[in-house]
Amino acid sequence: MLEFDIVPARRRPAEERAALLADPGFGRVFTDHMITIKFGEDGWHDARLIPFGPLSLSPATAALHYSQELFEGLKAYALPNGEIGLFRPEANARRLNATAERLAMPALPEELFLKAVWTLVEADRDWVPSGEGQSLYIRPFMIATDPFLGVRPSSEYLFAVIASPSGAYFSGGAKPVTVWISQDYSRAAPGGTGHVKAAANYAVSLRAQAQAQDAGCDQTVFLDAVEQRWIEESGSMNLFFVYENSHLVTPPLNGSILPGVTRDSVIRLARHNGWTVEERPYSVDEWRADAESGALRETFACGTGVVITAIGRARSRDGEFTIAGAAEGPVTASIRDTLVGIQRGRLEDPFGWSVRRP
Repeated sequence: MLEFDIVPARRRPAEERAALLADPGFGRVFTDHMITIKFGEDGWHDARLIPFGPLSLSPATAALHYSQELFEGLKAYALPNGEIGLFRPEANARRLNATAERLAMPALPEELFLKAVWTLVEADRDWVPSGEGQSLYIRPFMIATDPFLGVRPSSEYLFAVIASPSGAYFSGGAKPVTVWISQDYSRAAPGGTGHVKAAANYAVSLRAQAQAQDAGCDQTVFLDAVEQRWIEESGSMNLFFVYENSHLVTPPLNGSILPGVTRDSVIRLARHNGWTVEERPYSVDEWRADAESGALRETFACGTGVVITAIGRARSRDGEFTIAGAAEGPVTASIRDTLVGIQRGRLEDPFGWSVRRP
């Protein structure tokens, strides 16, 4: 296991930090330090905790030209007993390596991933906010750094971790959001990279997200690339549809849908509660028809950033429909409150998901 060289940063004064933590938003404010680890012909080496700052890269860096880059996202929480908690970090370590394998990048030992995350969190623990709904968002990422323009896997890589105190993902808080059903753009296709956290997946979603914003919507819902019929996911979130008797339906992991850590947690939590979870193809026509008939009781999206948010309305160029009066339903609220309670150490964790440090 690599040991980390420590290069202390100039810590910002407590008054400045408190002012930034009062309203951090999402992804705008960053902590004092960052982690970097290099990869080359001798494997992983040069693990460091250094001051947060710019990276020095050649203009020929492979990641800038061929998008050989990936990232993860997880959160640290200030727990009531003064400890810091991470939620299922080992799942992020496994998924990072699944992405690396798909992109012909080197695997990072899971133990090194976890050590890197904890080293940064412990160094910058004063940046873990304690306000309601706040957390420290942690962004591990890896980029190809070979300064070479040939189209081949890089021989050199940089793994890094940065952290950003965050508030609510959506500015309106937990109220139901409105989504735009994209009929012009696809996020992913079978055999592609939709099932991993490749940075390029998010680049191709941005035009559709701009279209959603132009239509007055908060997020985009993507359909399958072949038939433009089957619901896949919403931006960076997975989707669930709730029927009577707490029967949940969610699209299956078909090779173009990201296996979200929160998605898996929702499924396991729902089944633990005795609810039915059905993973099956779900069409946009079924969504509209069941919402209009009232058979559909709730729809919600889930992800690391947003956790759980209700979807109240869906729009497309074919019109708009409302789900259950555009109000958050009891199943959505129950799952969110339980999941957040486990993450923040306020509820019992029967799954052993929360990893804690004093």
